[in-house]
Amino acid sequence: MAAYLLAIDQGTTSSRAILFDRDGHVIRVAQREFPQHFPQDGWIEHDPQDIWESVLATCREVLDLSGVALSDIAGIGITNQRETTLLWDRATGQPLYKAIVWQDRRTADFCRQLRDEGHAELVQSHTGLLIDPYFSATKLAWMLENVEGARERAARGELAFGTVDTFLLWRLTGGRVHATDATNASRTMLFNIHTQKWDDELLALFDIPPSLMPDVLDSSDDFGTTEAQWLGAELPIGGVVGDQQAALVGQACFEPGTGKSTYGTGCFMIVNTGAKPATSRNRLLTTVAYRLNGKTTYAMEGSIFVAGAAVQWLRDGLKLFTNAAETEALAKQTRDGHSVYLVPAFTGLGAPHWDPKARGAIFGLTRDTGIAEIVAAGLQAVCYQTRDLQSCMSDDMGVPPGTLRVDGGMVANEWLVQFLADMLGVQVDRPTVLETTALGAAYLAGLQFGWYRDLGEIAELWRCERSFIPSMPETERERLYQGWLEAVERVKS
Repeated sequence: MAAYLLAIDQGTTSSRAILFDRDGHVIRVAQREFPQHFPQDGWIEHDPQDIWESVLATCREVLDLSGVALSDIAGIGITNQRETTLLWDRATGQPLYKAIVWQDRRTADFCRQLRDEGHAELVQSHTGLLIDPYFSATKLAWMLENVEGARERAARGELAFGTVDTFLLWRLTGGRVHATDATNASRTMLFNIHTQKWDDELLALFDIPPSLMPDVLDSSDDFGTTEAQWLGAELPIGGVVGDQQAALVGQACFEPGTGKSTYGTGCFMIVNTGAKPATSRNRLLTTVAYRLNGKTTYAMEGSIFVAGAAVQWLRDGLKLFTNAAETEALAKQTRDGHSVYLVPAFTGLGAPHWDPKARGAIFGLTRDTGIAEIVAAGLQAVCYQTRDLQSCMSDDMGVPPGTLRVDGGMVANEWLVQFLADMLGVQVDRPTVLETTALGAAYLAGLQFGWYRDLGEIAELWRCERSFIPSMPETERERLYQGWLEAVERVKS
């Protein structure tokens, strides 16, 4: 019986392939970064060929270096950066334009127009989302209007739309499968989360031909089989899930009220709300957590656009250090209670502000401010933003915040996780496997292949590596957080 699952984790700045065993242990990892393109202020694009080649290269590297026989691979699970939008030729598979990344703000004026015209209630009631450039609908509408010949060709049924998962499925299966899962569909602003179908009213609102849209399957389902030319054998694809929902699964947050926060390029806090969608009073999002056997589980989500991307900017833009691992030692050099604040609104502010035209700033600089204080402020900004989300969710759900499970590359930094626990005032648990996004995709594929009976069996595999207990006095916590709120107000548009 096959002993391993291959997870593809296609992220915003890199692609990774990870081989897992049945117990969720990491056997081998390969990672490859790819370029980001910034053609104008607030515009962010990826070359789809870079995405494809990085995925293919990492999968091949993992398989080659692990020494595992292809016959020992049960199949593949895919997780991906959400909302990033692609449009390609159905006959050739060639993209018509670069992928417009989820962080891209080019449609901010269009979104404001839609809100002014009174469409916000329709969008939120059908999709659980707020009108914002973050989501796929306005990106796709922009492509149809601005790429030469796109609208005419779309009307003739010659083109296909997809988020990154759909594009990878199309390529891996040789164009035989044009599909997505319910979690990724729920992030397009075109999918009705109540009927679990593409929404005719919204397709009409954005003037998007239904022929462009992929089939929507469960998160654990039959997504076809890879062509043998790509990985050396035909491998079944059994799981597809958006990256943040994948981490929710990887963290085994299957009971209503359980939640996780992932720290990658951005930061995303999701809390499972069960079989019924919950509407936020604080401008958080209602989304699909996962869909299994046709049954939908919902979640409430807060989205922060810049987390690890701020560390990347401090490294590559300001050149304050050469490796992100250095940030922990630098942060430890700062005095307690320093008052430098970095608001990383490089691509606007996400939840709960939803201000696409806000821009970043650093406040509180004095003559004794140095590299350490600026780096620490970049790390603390992630924690302050998580506190923003925590406060909103606590108010929406009417319950005090509970233990938070965290994952993502940033949580290897123990100074950051301790400050996070101090700022939230709750216990923060870090799992033994930090690759929870890829792990969630592997688990969902495992369900499809019969590896696991149910979610309960998966939950038994979760292990805590370390718990961080808050130790900061409440008066100091509130003083620091008040300074953050004042800084955020000063960058809003």
